[in-house]
Amino acid sequence: MKLKTFITTLFLVFVMSFLMSAQQLKKSEDLFLNKMHIVQKDTLQFRMLLPKDFSEDKSYPVVLFLHGAGERGGDNEKQLANGSDLFLNETTRNSFPAIVIFPQCPENDYWAKLKADRTTKPITFNYKYKKPPTKAMALVMDLMDEMAEKPYVKTNQIYVMGLSMGGMGTFEIIYRKPDMFAAAIPICGGGNPKSVSSYAKSIPLWVFHGAKDDVVDPNLSVYMVSEILKNGGFPRFTLYDFANHNSWDPALAEPKLLTWLFSNSK
Repeated sequence: MKLKTFITTLFLVFVMSFLMSAQQLKKSEDLFLNKMHIVQKDTLQFRMLLPKDFSEDKSYPVVLFLHGAGERGGDNEKQLANGSDLFLNETTRNSFPAIVIFPQCPENDYWAKLKADRTTKPITFNYKYKKPPTKAMALVMDLMDEMAEKPYVKTNQIYVMGLSMGGMGTFEIIYRKPDMFAAAIPICGGGNPKSVSSYAKSIPLWVFHGAKDDVVDPNLSVYMVSEILKNGGFPRFTLYDFANHNSWDPALAEPKLLTWLFSNSK
């Protein structure tokens, strides 16, 4: 009887946990507007969070958040899995009113222009920045150009952050559009170290990685930070000794993360 009671209790705890998670996701869906950006025959799905009491007569910073490979798809929902809670937090919404954009990369595309060899561990990446951007990246850049033209956007406070595949996209988009962004936060990403001269002195970065990352080699962030330093930049770099690939969990929990981000302007 005791065992049966224990199993019943465990089941109820599981069900309640699932329902709470579903309610949280519903909250995200309610507040993040469901949007599409169409360029000719190509479509980028994205979600957009507006500040409380949004008014087109006021102006706001914009945060672009690029998700990881696991959130690719066509449902315009999965990209909210990591990072959305940070911006839905009441304290954040009250202290840092901003427009937050979560685009979704299609299943078979990448944010960054690269070739990935998944037979190795960590994965080996060959970045190809000299080639045109991926379709997903081109659509994101076009969307951000359109946003920058809105009268309610503070063009001196446009930011980008991303994790894993999105961290790589973060490094690439600031290379391709160095005049747009006031600060960037690449998490467990990487990029082409030869590209940093275009933004090393002009865009503040806070780079994060997990020292135990066996998916994306932490040295990829180390190489980028090292090259930024050589090119006259002064990046922040946090290497978590305890973290594997999910270094976005402690990074997004950093108490000064958004204070630092919004303190930067062009």
